[in-house]
Amino acid sequence: MEPNLARASTIPSQWYTDPSFLNAEKEGVFWRTWQPLCHRAQVANVGDYCAGEIAGEPVAVVRGHDGILRAFSNVCRHRASVILSEHGNAKSLRCPYHAWTYALDGNLLNAPEFEGVECWKKEDVRLPAYGLTEWGPYVFVNLDAQAIPFAEMIQGIPEHAQRLHFAHRRDYTIACNWKVYVDNYLEGYHLPAAHPSLFRELDYNAYRVDTARYYSSQYAPIRPPRSGRDEPRRYDDAAAGQQALYYWVFPNLMLNIYPDNLSVNIILPLGHDRTLTIFEWFSYAGKELDPAAIAFSDEIQQEDIRICESVQKGLQSRSYDRGRYSVKRENGVHHFHLLLEEFLAVGQISRSARRSPDRLCR
Repeated sequence: MEPNLARASTIPSQWYTDPSFLNAEKEGVFWRTWQPLCHRAQVANVGDYCAGEIAGEPVAVVRGHDGILRAFSNVCRHRASVILSEHGNAKSLRCPYHAWTYALDGNLLNAPEFEGVECWKKEDVRLPAYGLTEWGPYVFVNLDAQAIPFAEMIQGIPEHAQRLHFAHRRDYTIACNWKVYVDNYLEGYHLPAAHPSLFRELDYNAYRVDTARYYSSQYAPIRPPRSGRDEPRRYDDAAAGQQALYYWVFPNLMLNIYPDNLSVNIILPLGHDRTLTIFEWFSYAGKELDPAAIAFSDEIQQEDIRICESVQKGLQSRSYDRGRYSVKRENGVHHFHLLLEEFLAVGQISRSARRSPDRLCR
């Protein structure tokens, strides 16, 4: 892809519409990046666990007897049953299929009626471990043993974005490819046409997007009311001069920082043309979340849903393949596409380098 924004074209429409392309993204993008799996509060005590998926791969995080939080494959090493579901607390991890039981550190404790099996020892069996880190209210997991350190991915994002108290969650299922939603998030170019309420709040002329190695930020000052206009506003005069900040971390994590609250978006592909957008709102220490903040975010989200579903339909047109970027407004989208191409290329190399299965007895 052309690194010069002024000369670059957008990624091909096939990347959004081909069902098989998502398989390459699982391998090259989602299984190689840090994905939020649960809230830290859900796994605070010994024996607490939380199960989920990373692009279809079953994963669980468990707080061990030693107090250490670990991430494992949530697939039994016997016949591949999923072991844990949702979240809870347990003294050990028991597979519901044949009662194979694992310790909280992932080692196999018991395999009933397995006497006489050759070239096999219980002590050699354990659930594969994955990378784990805790940041803000979340636990992040990475399936890649060679993963880029999480601290390197987010270096430069301000500390205040972590001091949060969970308040509310809403899920939105959108009829578009996950990248359509990310593309839309990464530019303010569409604000004047698509988001009239948000446009009234922000100083569009001062709106800018800055890119770092693995994330981008959008800076948007909140402007004072325009004189002589009686228009509804979310923020009053006291908020003028403050700013809205939007952070996107590759590939699918978004932080929306306003003067009175912070919301997090987690963007998950459900298919090549369906996306789950998880919205979670957090209040700052000592403050209650104003229900008007949720209503305001929902209004913007509904506007974005209409745009994204319209774009997905247009991407399937036989008359369209690629577009061009606004140099002034779409550097964030270009940055995302460059990272996407970079990770997909490395993921392709990783697939070709896989070893053949080991022989059981030699």
